[in-house]
Amino acid sequence: MHTVAEHITNWLKSYQTKAHAQGFVVGVSGGIDSALTSTLCALTGAKTILVNMPIRQTRAELDRALEQMAALKKAHANVLLKEIDLTPSFNVLETTLGLDPTEQRLALANTRARLRMTTLYALAQANGCLVAGTGNKVEDFGVGFYTKYGDGGVDISPIADLYKTEVFKLAKELHVVQSILDAKPTDGLWEDGRSDEDQIGATYPELEWAMQFHGDQAAITARQKEVLTIYTRLNQANQHKMLPIPVCEIPQDLKVTLI
Repeated sequence: MHTVAEHITNWLKSYQTKAHAQGFVVGVSGGIDSALTSTLCALTGAKTILVNMPIRQTRAELDRALEQMAALKKAHANVLLKEIDLTPSFNVLETTLGLDPTEQRLALANTRARLRMTTLYALAQANGCLVAGTGNKVEDFGVGFYTKYGDGGVDISPIADLYKTEVFKLAKELHVVQSILDAKPTDGLWEDGRSDEDQIGATYPELEWAMQFHGDQAAITARQKEVLTIYTRLNQANQHKMLPIPVCEIPQDLKVTLI
């Protein structure tokens, strides 16, 4: 096993033991991050429940997820599979909310992620397991490219210190299915299957460069300046995801008036 994979797997085992949990629940989307996370959880030997939760999903995304899940089930006796079609539930919620699907596409896309989070936590609690997050370092701490209380709602984050390019390298080492290694990264929240790059306007290698850049902006190319602008804008706009929830602290001299 690769040394990084061994480190993460040992960390998962240690946390699971301290938490007195039976194992892990992972949402498998057909993307590289959930493929790696599910593989690492499976390697712990603990109960690992892999859940695919399609909501009007593209056939390609669904097929990739099912292929990865089947491969892990075949290789690991501790892996359990569940496919829960959330499309009917989302249809009802969408109708009940009464939001205009044309004007409020982002709100409804994020609602998909939050419905999936609710599903994962229901399964985790019912099985005494932890919800394992699938966010990587760029998404979680760089541009904030995830849904607050959606895929950002997790118990543990095993790959959040890996850049996306590192995720791909480790996934290849651990023999994640080729269809996922070849696919463009996507968040799976849009029926047209748009990629992350389509939404962000920059590739993950470009974003990783921007995240680590501390040099002279006068010496970089026009494209690098564009990427840096994209990164800075998203990083600033999504600080509310990365920082603790603000708490209104009451001065003691005001609190005494409540006694």
